[in-house]
Amino acid sequence: MTHIAVFVGSLRADSLNKKLAKNLEQLAPEGTTFSYAHIGELPLFNEELEADFPASAQAVKDVVESADGVLFVTPEYNRGVPGLLKNAIDWASRPWGTNSFDGKPAGIVGASGGALGTGPAQSQLRSVLVYLNTRLMGQPEIYLAGAKAVFDDNDVVVEGSKQFLQDYITAFVAHVQSQTK
Repeated sequence: MTHIAVFVGSLRADSLNKKLAKNLEQLAPEGTTFSYAHIGELPLFNEELEADFPASAQAVKDVVESADGVLFVTPEYNRGVPGLLKNAIDWASRPWGTNSFDGKPAGIVGASGGALGTGPAQSQLRSVLVYLNTRLMGQPEIYLAGAKAVFDDNDVVVEGSKQFLQDYITAFVAHVQSQTK
């Protein structure tokens, strides 16, 4: 069994990134399970709150710590990582000395209705994850541009893009397994 923690950086009910995450979950190799971190309930990070660590932040840390690897599914807002996602990462890496991401295999994907397909946001996120000492997978990559056309009316990825997502999730699970042995 391979257990993946998933951080989706969007709260929108019709989020392209939630659709992407759910499709990757469905395409994952047999024996792979996903747990989604509930990041919308977190307070804004404030070091002063660490003394009485919020239960919602501890729950996010627990999702990461119980997983073999972490998948970040990020939209792009103003050429960067959504504040929601960065806030969750900050909480899960704290208090100092208890970075839940330390040594975890990680991957980044993203979907956007625009032409850049979350490239700038993923670049910014890579910087953060390298600092947090994750074992970040470099290839393959998913910068899903024009993503509204990639999903059908049931939010399932259309046949022309299915193999692309299948190849990514197969490679990511293999990356996680190779890093956790």
